[in-house]
Amino acid sequence: MKRILLLLTIPIALSISAREWTLDECIDYAIENNLTIKAQEISLMEAEQQLTAAKDAVLPQVSGQVSNSWNFGRGLTSSNTYANSNTMNFGANIGLQLPLFNGLQTIRQIDYAKASLTAIVETVEATKDDVTLRIIAQYLQTLYCRELESVALSQLNITEEELERRKALLEAGKIPEADMLDAGSQVAQARLQWVTAQNDTRLALLDLSQLLRLPASEDFAIANLNGEQLPTLREPNAVYEAALSNNHTINANRLQIHAAERNIKVAQTGWIPRLSFNAGLGTNYYKISNFDNNRFKDQMRENFSQYVGFSLSVPIFDGFSTRNNVRRAELQRLNANLNLETQMDNLYKAINESYFQAVGARERLTAAIEATTAAEAALAAVREKYNLGRATATDFDNAKEQLLQSQSERARALYELLLRARILDFYAEGRK
Repeated sequence: MKRILLLLTIPIALSISAREWTLDECIDYAIENNLTIKAQEISLMEAEQQLTAAKDAVLPQVSGQVSNSWNFGRGLTSSNTYANSNTMNFGANIGLQLPLFNGLQTIRQIDYAKASLTAIVETVEATKDDVTLRIIAQYLQTLYCRELESVALSQLNITEEELERRKALLEAGKIPEADMLDAGSQVAQARLQWVTAQNDTRLALLDLSQLLRLPASEDFAIANLNGEQLPTLREPNAVYEAALSNNHTINANRLQIHAAERNIKVAQTGWIPRLSFNAGLGTNYYKISNFDNNRFKDQMRENFSQYVGFSLSVPIFDGFSTRNNVRRAELQRLNANLNLETQMDNLYKAINESYFQAVGARERLTAAIEATTAAEAALAAVREKYNLGRATATDFDNAKEQLLQSQSERARALYELLLRARILDFYAEGRK
């Protein structure tokens, strides 16, 4: 049976990993399976249950009680003398308690539960936003590593072609053997860089799969950002103004302030009187040994009683309990205000950092593109000079290294720009 289950599970796992994941698919899958989000959703269900409990507090309480007791030994009789006797007492009653006015506590508790529930809903969404940003960052980091791997492979191909060309030149007696040996060394170094870049890509894919909570697999791959154009950067002030209204973290903190204010109202109900209605039914049966006792059903009928009543509770002095509860609730509101200001400062800082990092990446990308074009032309010129004996192998290796550096910097600047621009778009528009 275990073997059959394993065979059924393997195709499912392969179907998940043996394809290229897009960025949107990664985000959707991570949101669905992230443990932190699941924990927040449990907190949301707890808040819903607290709201239900607050609403149920308006319902009456009905309770029933049955008791039976026995007494043995000497006891006081009806003639006011003591005698040895055994007695048995059986009683049954049912009571109802209905709060007519409980100092507005129930109403305010419901308001507080609603406010807390709304705040937790936004907290869940804020957690999803955090996961989304982490996925975007790791996805682009993986693409960047894969781009560096492609650059390293291109350098390896150039180096291997150069080695073959120098072998031919050596056979023709146009270069010394040391130049060919140097080319062989360059091939080995380029292959090492390519292997290192491959490993970096694998590790980046592993980090992404772990964020998605997927099993480690060599088949896991991600798709390129098809049709990705160089982004137009949004102004940071405009992004910040938009984020203040649609950012879930900010909204959650605002709602937590609202919930804290409702909690103060709940605490203040300790100063308000309470009125409740009580009603009940009861009867009992009493038996004494050595005496004639009425039958059970007769006593139960004859001893049947009913009662109704009202009770009013007026708080006079509760040892400053209500005052202390109100002060604690006010401190919670102050703390919620500070949390909101802190989150607004963090948001402003994150947006401006992303903007200026994007501006710097865009400028570096422009320079890197120009440097790459110049490095390609320089490498072609040095190769031609080297063939004519006007340049050394060192000149060729330096030109090739300049091309590698410019290509790597172009890839780094490109994906830095894409990442920061996407973060700005995310803050301005929210999660789609």
